[in-house]
Amino acid sequence: MAEIDITPDMVINEVIKQHPWTLPVFHRYGVDSCCGGAHTLAAAAQENNLNLDNLMAELAAAAAAASEAGPAG
Repeated sequence: MAEIDITPDMVINEVIKQHPWTLPVFHRYGVDSCCGGAHTLAAAAQENNLNLDNLMAELAAAAAAASEAGPAG
């Protein structure tokens, strides 16, 4: 299994591009992936008063689950 490397300094749209299955996590947290998609994860967490550690954990879990499931298509 490939290592999932999502960091707080990554841009939201970059995370979604690399790990599309993270999109529902962003929606659940109310993070804007359209107009706000150019923000880093850390900035989005701060702007939305989110716990960055929880957000990062859920993103990593979603990406890992998708990785284990294999390529979408």
